[in-house]
Amino acid sequence: MASRDSKDRRIEPSFGKPETPANKDEMRIDESDRVNGSASKKRAPRPERAPRKSKKQEQASGSFRWLRRLFYWSFVLMLWGGIALAGVVIYIAAKMPPTSDWAIPDRPPNVKILDVNGKLIANRGTTGGEAIGLREMSPFIPQAVIAIEDRRFYSHYGVDPIGLGRAVFTNITKGRAVQGGSTITQQLAKNLFLSPDRTLERKVQEVMLALWLEHTYTKDQILEMYLNRVYLGSGAYGVDAASRRYFDKSAKDVNLTEAATLAGLLKAPSRLSPARDPKAANDRAKLVLAAMRDQGMIGLKEQAIAESEPPTRAAAYWSGSENYVADAVLSELPKLIGETKSDVTIHTTVDLDLQKVGEEAIRDLISQNGKKMDVSQGALVSIDGTGAVRAMIGGYDYANSQFDRASEARRQPGSTFKPFVYLTALEQGRTPDSIRNDAPVRIGKWTPSNYNGKYFGEVTLATALSHSLNSVAAQLVMEVGPQAVVDTAHRFGIQSALTTNASLALGTSEVTLMELTDAFVPFANGGYRAPVHMITKITDGDDKTLYDYPAEQQQRIITEQVLGMMNAMLRRTVEDGTAKRAKFGNWPAAGKTGTSQSSRDAWFIGYTANLTTGVWFGNDDGKPTKKVTGGGLPAMAWKTFMTAAHKGVPVADLPSTYEIQNVLPGGSDELPDATASIGQQPPALDNSGYPALPENDDTYWPPAPGAPRQPDGAQLPSQQNQPAQPPISVQENPAPVRNTAPPVQDNSGYPTPLPDNSGYPVQTPQGNNAPPPVAGDPAYDGPRPQGDVGGQPVRKNTTLLDVIMGNGE
Repeated sequence: MASRDSKDRRIEPSFGKPETPANKDEMRIDESDRVNGSASKKRAPRPERAPRKSKKQEQASGSFRWLRRLFYWSFVLMLWGGIALAGVVIYIAAKMPPTSDWAIPDRPPNVKILDVNGKLIANRGTTGGEAIGLREMSPFIPQAVIAIEDRRFYSHYGVDPIGLGRAVFTNITKGRAVQGGSTITQQLAKNLFLSPDRTLERKVQEVMLALWLEHTYTKDQILEMYLNRVYLGSGAYGVDAASRRYFDKSAKDVNLTEAATLAGLLKAPSRLSPARDPKAANDRAKLVLAAMRDQGMIGLKEQAIAESEPPTRAAAYWSGSENYVADAVLSELPKLIGETKSDVTIHTTVDLDLQKVGEEAIRDLISQNGKKMDVSQGALVSIDGTGAVRAMIGGYDYANSQFDRASEARRQPGSTFKPFVYLTALEQGRTPDSIRNDAPVRIGKWTPSNYNGKYFGEVTLATALSHSLNSVAAQLVMEVGPQAVVDTAHRFGIQSALTTNASLALGTSEVTLMELTDAFVPFANGGYRAPVHMITKITDGDDKTLYDYPAEQQQRIITEQVLGMMNAMLRRTVEDGTAKRAKFGNWPAAGKTGTSQSSRDAWFIGYTANLTTGVWFGNDDGKPTKKVTGGGLPAMAWKTFMTAAHKGVPVADLPSTYEIQNVLPGGSDELPDATASIGQQPPALDNSGYPALPENDDTYWPPAPGAPRQPDGAQLPSQQNQPAQPPISVQENPAPVRNTAPPVQDNSGYPTPLPDNSGYPVQTPQGNNAPPPVAGDPAYDGPRPQGDVGGQPVRKNTTLLDVIMGNGE
């Protein structure tokens, strides 16, 4: 038993030390020191082991741990990113001026141009339209814009996180940018203050400015500012400018389809412009209509009706002729009121209804005759007796060419300038019944000749003017002196520089249609100077007057007696001269046709007691037309315009009267094929017993020096049975000696014509303003200018005119 006990007894290690009771006690572990206690003691129950996890459970647990870690680190990154973003925002904000200095910049000023009846001609300025209140414009416009651009506009605070998130999600799923996250307020902030650069700094500034706008202004104010400033393509800023540009109406009158079209332009104004791609604009408008229906702004029926309307087809540019007026008016603005800093309204003298009539007259004639007659442009100006412009058409189509041919283009007027030569002659003592010899003349080395070299012998000045006889005009300009003619033209309103030489008589100095028409106005208004003008009044946005056209007393520049003579002479041009096609109704009318060399320019300036209207046809490049003359297309356009302009106006006679003696009526379109020289058989006569003259003989032009001529002529009926007279040599003294006595003034205060040293009598009207009877001829008693029969002239001295004309000693 003892051995068994010793066998079972635990032997403790002694580590080489003698076993002593002390050591034995020190190294021994009793039962209380054991972990499991004494063997005799009852073991404590072990906790049950958890059931072993399956493989799927272990994977789920790992995924959860991964998501937990991802969330954790994402939060950390977001926290630091937010801190960094806040730092960037603070940095950018520190660079911006203080909010106390923030202010909405002034909208670029708009210039509103109205006609004489208050109708809108055009808007000019950076925006191209006026600002309209939110309650004034069509309600469809703000609805359409909110529906497609910012459906939560009235609920967000300037930035729309929901809309931004939606835009980001849509762009990611589509793989491209199809939606924008900017609100209307953000877009306004960008348009008002920022550049279009796409940078983080600009985006932060945009958000900050949007928050400031929302804090400072109401939602309606923000929306109104946005709609009046946003760019909508084709140079139009704001809904009013775009409405007028694309639909030719105010934003107040826009319908549902048009409002949807405008709202659709906000995505891509240039690409979706109806002027560029009507179909794309229409497709985009349908998307806007669908958005409006989804938000309950319109019903299905309204949407269907709107979508059924055809696409809007806008012109590529403003095409109406009224834009020529707008451009001309705008160019005058700085001279009248200086720099424009706010909206202004300009009241003009132009009648928009007459403007449309003139535009149609020019367009129709060019459309019908342009190709066959090689003419591509036309212009028209109409002025009343006060100098107020009632219509101004500067070209065939403003969309294709904005160059104003009425007030900017200088052209040779041809025979339209001759009235100022004859007027100067009358003021120096001649009369319409004075006789001149229509025969070849030579002035130095220049030999002006009539059309086809045909001449008609002795004719009255009235006949010579109504039939544009070049030889007579050349004789007159040398009788009175070129400088005197220039002075007369400038006195009547011609402003262009005029060359003081003999060819001035045939209209070789270039002038504009506007100034030439204005120079004819004194013939129509009783002899008073009438400076041309288009602007009567300018007001600002508060209706405060900034400019008023000064009402000055008109100055008489021609005596009633001479005025009566001129009107009697120019009246024959319309009644039986080169402008017979211009006659209309019972209205007495007068005027003068003109055609420059090779039919490059065709003119007719005509007038009644009511209006003076000038018309021009030709080509911009100076290319000759195919026989377009002043008595053709210009006279026809003039008649169309004047007929409409005088509708319902009481008939009035021309001012002052004078009865002309011995005037040759007009004849056939072509000159007679006469080959007889002066002093031989006269040319063929018409039914009235006078030589037949061409209807469009305003094309007379001097040939080149030395060109062969066949001097043919005719005699007055009273002289036909008289023996032929031999040719008379010319007197080479172009400038007559002027009477140096002080002028005698008539009752009007204007100098009365006195006899000059050449022996021409003073005009003393008797009866119906007829000149007194004279010996030898019913129209003239005194020396007459003689026709040149050739040969080298003998000069006594050399003058400045000789140098200009190339004459030697």
